[in-house]
Amino acid sequence: MSNFSDNLRRLMARGGLTLDALVEASGVDARTVKAILADRGVRPHARTLHKLAAGLGVPVDELFQTPSLLAYRSFDRQTNPLVDEVVAEMPSAFDGWGAADFDELYSHFGTGGALTHDGARQVVESINRKRDLLAKAALVLETDQADVLAGVIEVLYGKVVVHR
Repeated sequence: MSNFSDNLRRLMARGGLTLDALVEASGVDARTVKAILADRGVRPHARTLHKLAAGLGVPVDELFQTPSLLAYRSFDRQTNPLVDEVVAEMPSAFDGWGAADFDELYSHFGTGGALTHDGARQVVESINRKRDLLAKAALVLETDQADVLAGVIEVLYGKVVVHR
């Protein structure tokens, strides 16, 4: 839990939040926040985690990650500023997207560096195609056709994977 309490302190400091400000922004009881910060082994409920994350303006997973692992997110967002324009321009293309989908989008590079406007749109379309195919495959795997799909995937996998 100490990593969690350390992250909570770090995120509070980054946002310039006092204990009272976090309590007000999140709606979490002050005693709960104090117990977490004191690292008394408090295991917050999922709704508490979501409230804290919302109050801090971060995804829930950031409450558990070490700062060095989060540096890539900031770097990727700074190197691909046009992605924000594409998100604003076509919000419906991002329905159902989670943090991992956005991380994947921001992490792409175009020819010579950052994504161009058209490059960002192409990556969004590619990610959405892959998400759609994975959803369809998950559905097929729940049917009597699961063995057929598994066989097709094994054949294709064998063609694209280089054996050593």
